[in-house]
Amino acid sequence: MATKRTSRPMRLPNGFGSVVKLSGKRRNPYMARPPVTEYYPNGNPITPKAIGVYPDWHQAYAALLEYNKNPYDVDARRITFAEVYQKMVAEKKKGKRKLSSATYRAYDAAFKNSSVLHRMAFFGIRVNHMQGVIDDCPLKHSSLEQIKNLYRQMYKYAMKYDICEKDYSEYVSINIPEDDENGVPFTESELLILWKNEGDSIVDIMLVMVYSGFRISAYKNLEINFEDRYFRGGVKTAAGKNRIVPIHDSIYPIVVRLYEAQGAILNVTPENFRGMMYQKLESLKIQRHTPHDCRHTFSWLCDKYGVDELSKKLMLGHSLGTDVTNRKYGHRTLTQLKAEIQKIVTSTLLNNI
Repeated sequence: MATKRTSRPMRLPNGFGSVVKLSGKRRNPYMARPPVTEYYPNGNPITPKAIGVYPDWHQAYAALLEYNKNPYDVDARRITFAEVYQKMVAEKKKGKRKLSSATYRAYDAAFKNSSVLHRMAFFGIRVNHMQGVIDDCPLKHSSLEQIKNLYRQMYKYAMKYDICEKDYSEYVSINIPEDDENGVPFTESELLILWKNEGDSIVDIMLVMVYSGFRISAYKNLEINFEDRYFRGGVKTAAGKNRIVPIHDSIYPIVVRLYEAQGAILNVTPENFRGMMYQKLESLKIQRHTPHDCRHTFSWLCDKYGVDELSKKLMLGHSLGTDVTNRKYGHRTLTQLKAEIQKIVTSTLLNNI
C-alpha cells in the first residue's frame, strides 16, 4: 500500500535553508530560501534571495534539496536569454579579437528571430525551445545556421559564467536541405594572386579551401592523415560527413605549415575567419568572395580539368540522388581519388610566380 504523503512540513536541519509560507491568496504561496551565509557587521543575518516560489511545500522543499546538493548563484539562474545575449555581445566588443560588423549584424538578426526566447530564463531553456525556433523559422538554411551559431556562442558564454551547466545547443539541428550551393568561383587571375601571396596565413587557408572543397565549418576539426595524404571529415549531410578527400600535392606543404603553426587548418571561428578573409581580399584587390566560394572554385576546377563526375561528387560530399547505378556501385579507392584530384593543374599558375 502506497504511503500517503503528509502535508505537514518536516523540520529542516540547521544550515539547510527554509521553506516559508507567504501570506494572502497566491498561486505559489511557498517560498524556498537558501541558508544564510552572510551577516551584517552587527551580527544580524542577511536574508538571501529566494530560490523561487512554488504551489506547495513539497515542491519548495525539492527545490531547496536540489540547491543544497549543488549550490548555485540564484541570480544567475534568473538571467534571461536577452540578458545573456547583451552580456555576451558586450564582452565580445571588449575582447582582443575584434569581430567584424557583419558578424554583429548576423548575431543581431539571429537574436531577433529568436524573440520567443527573449524573456525566458536562460537556465531553463532546453533543446525543444531552440529547435522550435529553428523549425518555425521560414528563412533560408544560411540564416538558420546563423541562429544555431548564436546559440552556440551564448552557451559558451553562459557556461563560462556558471549561468548553466550543459550546452543544449549542440543537440539543435537544421532540418531543411541546404540551399547555399550558389556562388562565384575565383578566377584564374585571382588564384594567381593568392599563389603569389602564399605564406600569408589567411591566404594559405583560402588556398587549402580552394583545393579541397570542404565547407568552412569542417576545417576546424578536420582529420589530417599526413602519411597517406588525405583529409577526412565533413559536415551537413550523410553524404558529406566523414568523407575522404586527398590532399592535392600543391597544397601539401601549406597544410603541413598550418598544422605545425596552429594545430589545425582553421584555428578561429568561421565567423571570425570570414571577416579576416574579406579584409585580406580587399588588401589584395580581389573582388569579395565568401568562404563558400572556395568550395565552388574546387567544383569549377574539377570540371575544368576533367575530374570524373562520381569522384567530384564523392569529394564534395554531394548526394548521388536518383543515380541508381552510382548509388549501388559507385565508389572510389583512395588511390583513384588521388589520381582524379591530381588532374587539377597548378603548374601554369605557379610558373607565373
